[in-house]
Parts: sequence; C-alpha cells; structure tokens
Amino acid sequence: GVTRLLLTRIPFFKEIIVSSFSCDSCSWSNTEIQSAGRIQEQGVRYTLAVTSRQDMNREVVKTDCASARIPELDFEIPAFSQKGVLTTIEGIIDRAVAGLEQDQPTRRAMDKEVARKIDEFIGKLRQLKEVNSPFTFILDDPSGNSFVENPHAPQRDEALVVTHYRRSPQQSAMLGLEGEEVDAKPRDAAEDLRDEVLQFNTNCPECNAPASTNMKLVQIPHFKEVIIMATNCDSCGHRTNEVKSGGAIEPQGTRITLRITDPSDMTRDILKSETCSVEIPELEFELGMGALGGKFTTLEGLLKDIRDLVEKNPFTLGDSSTPSRTGKLQEFSGKLQDVKGKTQAHFIMDDPAGNSYLQNVYAPEEDPELCVQRYERTFEQNEELGLNDMKTEGYETEVASGR
Repeated sequence: GVTRLLLTRIPFFKEIIVSSFSCDSCSWSNTEIQSAGRIQEQGVRYTLAVTSRQDMNREVVKTDCASARIPELDFEIPAFSQKGVLTTIEGIIDRAVAGLEQDQPTRRAMDKEVARKIDEFIGKLRQLKEVNSPFTFILDDPSGNSFVENPHAPQRDEALVVTHYRRSPQQSAMLGLEGEEVDAKPRDAAEDLRDEVLQFNTNCPECNAPASTNMKLVQIPHFKEVIIMATNCDSCGHRTNEVKSGGAIEPQGTRITLRITDPSDMTRDILKSETCSVEIPELEFELGMGALGGKFTTLEGLLKDIRDLVEKNPFTLGDSSTPSRTGKLQEFSGKLQDVKGKTQAHFIMDDPAGNSYLQNVYAPEEDPELCVQRYERTFEQNEELGLNDMKTEGYETEVASGR
C-alpha cells in the first residue's frame, strides 16, 4: 500500500501530522494523526454541550492518549484504545459504533444476552447523531494536544468550556514523562497562581456589556512579581490592560534614568506602576504619578501612550483650542516622535514606592546607559503613599483597649 503524510496547521490550534494509508488490492484505508509539537505543560479538558446538528460537524483532534466521554450514556473511550484521529463529533460516534459492531456476530453465537444489550447501546449511540435531546461530549487529554473546534473563533464559544489542569504523577508516567514524587511537598497557593490564569466576569467600561477579565501572576527576571490584568470585550472590541505590583512597597524609592542612544532602546520592557512619574528633560516634559495607570509594555509603547494622551486632550482640540496651543502640541508630538531613536534623550522614571522597572539588556551585568538610584522618601511622599499613618505592629492591643 501507500502511506501519505501531510503537515497541516489547524486554525487557532497548532500543527499536526496527518497520515493516510490506502491499499489498491483490498481497498482498505486508514487515517491517523500525530501531534507535530511537544507534550504541553498542562493537560486539557474540552466540555461541549451538543444541542444541534451543526455541533456534530465540529472538527475534533483526538490523540491516542486522550479519552472521550458522554456522561448521559455512561460511555467512555479509554486512552490508548484508539489511534490519534482528525474527525468530527459524529465521526467519533461512528467509530465507536463500528468498534462495538465488529464482534457482534461472534457474541450472538456465544452469548445472546450480552449481544442484545450491546445492540441496545448501539441504538442509543445512533440516536445521539440525530440530536433529539442535548448531550455532553467531554474530551480529556493529559498531553494537552487534543482539540475541539470553536466555530466562533476568535470569539468565545458559550457551548464549549476549555479547562487546563496539572497532570497527576500517574498521568505523567502514562505519557512516559518523569512522574512527580507521590510524597513530594504540596505546592503552595502562590505556586499555583504562577501557573494559572484566573478569569472573573465584569462589565465592559465602554459599552457595559458582559465581559471577562483575565489575571496572571508574572515573574519579571531580575525584578519581582507583578499582577497583569487584561479585559477583552467581545461586543465592542474594547481591550484594556493594567498592572499591579505583586509585592510590598519597597523601603526606598527608585529613580531610573535611561540615556536613549539607539533605536533598539525602544524595545526595552518597562513596568510603570501607578505611583511612578515620567520625565524627559530634553522635551521639558513631565508626566505625574497616576497618569496612564499601571502599565507593562515597552519604551516605544509607553511613548506612544504618552503621545495619545497629549493629542487626545479635549482642551487642546475643537473650536475652543487656539492656533498657538495647537501648534505647540504638534511641535511636541514631532519631538516625541524623534525620540524614537533619532534624537538622543534621557528617559527618567521616579517611583517613590520602588515598584517600577526598566529592562537591563545586559543583565546580570551593568548597563552603561542605565542608572538606577535608591533614595529615602520624604515625609510628603510617605504621606501620599499612606505610610505615615500605617501601623502594622501592636495594633491589636489598641483595638482591644478602644472597645
């Protein structure tokens, strides 16, 4: 026979290898799929509520280590009982029916009662294809390489729930990976948060439609942990992100000065906290703390946000603006554009809380263009941060005596 191999990419998923075998003598044919990538960091579980005939046509990638279940019939296709396949929901049911019917003639001769029960179950499986009543299809793959199509991609599919989970030691051993020690110390809550994206429901700030906010704890190399929150609205397309410090206020403030000398400086990562002010002395420009909120971006991205903030100022637009003010605004925008590698300038970040960061591209060595200074906060700066009236020790006794 002839075996054909095809490397193909499934939209919004990954690359797979489809192999097809056909024999001209007996007309037997077979197809299999293999993942073209590595085993993923986490397993994946797809839970689909099948309610219509269209759902039966959804494409499914089922690897050989994935199991498929239909709870309503108490039916399960165990892992490693079938080869990997690229098919549909209906195709998986057809393969299950074909597998059950394969030995039915022998069963009818040996045990009629067992054959009768299997015939009844085959009839139930075939009725599922008509979708007379909704049912649930669950695809569980510890390797994370299986897939169920979302016809609404990139928007969310309300009928499909995708869950990522940590493999158990038994599942890792089943995949041929080094299993974790059974008596290993349990991971703390912070470790779990580092590997998990939390999602909670909220309303869009633009159109007030239901939206979702994703939150992730991220470790910035040579710095500290931060919390990144991103909100996406499927209704109006509004997207926003915000960064919060994942640690405490530092004992000293931080003043970071970068001398911009090359266009590659625009790609440096920047973490600007809410308490950080920005200054560019060559442009006589200063951005106070609280403006633009917390951001985790690049230097070019922050300069673009500053430019948008200045240009979209309602007091400099429209009929109320004066020609001189508009001209100064356009001149400043041009100078800010020239900073992106054309003009040498100093970019200064001053954060009394010490929670801002600018990437050192030479880390862990010293960066000749980057200067980081630590300083003692003044009374006024501590007052703005609410530290002067904050008491973290001995407050329990004062509360008790006050009562």
